[in-house]
Amino acid sequence: MQERQNNWQRIESIIRWANMSVNYFARYIGLPRGENLYQIKRGNNGISKDVASRIVEKFPQIDKLWLLTGEGQMFASPELRGVQIPYYDVALEQGIPLRGALSPAWNMVIPGAVGCDFAMRLDDSPHPGCTILLLAAADPEAVIPGAEYVIVSGKIVTLRSVYPAPDGRTWRLALPGGERTDGDKVLAYDDIGALYRVVGKLILN
Repeated sequence: MQERQNNWQRIESIIRWANMSVNYFARYIGLPRGENLYQIKRGNNGISKDVASRIVEKFPQIDKLWLLTGEGQMFASPELRGVQIPYYDVALEQGIPLRGALSPAWNMVIPGAVGCDFAMRLDDSPHPGCTILLLAAADPEAVIPGAEYVIVSGKIVTLRSVYPAPDGRTWRLALPGGERTDGDKVLAYDDIGALYRVVGKLILN
C-alpha cells in the first residue's frame, strides 16, 4: 500500500507542479508571507481550510479533499489525473536496499505511465543532468532477454540489460544496449535478491 503524503509533501507537490518558489506561491495564493507555509513544513501547523481554499481558488485543478486529508488524488480533473508514482529522491544504489524504510519525497504524476511501482534517481547528483528511472517489481522467471532491469543481489545493485543463459542458472548482465563487453557481469540465478524492470526514464537537463 502506498504511504500517504504528509501535509508539507502535498503542498510541495503543488508548488513543484506550479513551478513556483515557496514565497512566490504564498503570495500568489494571497498569503502575506511564506512563513505560513514554512510552519506547515516544520510540522507546527496543518493545512487549514482557509489555506486549502486559497490554493484551490487559484488552482481549481487540485482536489481539495486530497489537499486536506491525503485521500484520493492530487488532481480533481480526470483529464489531468495520471498514475501517481512515489519518487524517492536518493541514488539508486543507496536507495533500493533501504526503500522499505524510506518515505517518498513526493508523488510524480505522469499521464500515460502505467505499470510503474516507484521512481528513483540513477545518478548520485540530485541536480539537473540526472536520470530518473521508473521501475516496476519483476518476476525473475518472466525476464525479457535484452530488457533493462535493476538487479539487486547480496553484492551489487546495478542497471543492466539481462540475458539469461540457456540452462537458466546464470544471467549475463550487459551494459545497457546489450553488446558484449569486458564490463559484462555473470550472476548466478540463485543470487538474485530483487529485480525491477525499467519501464521508463526521465532525463533532467
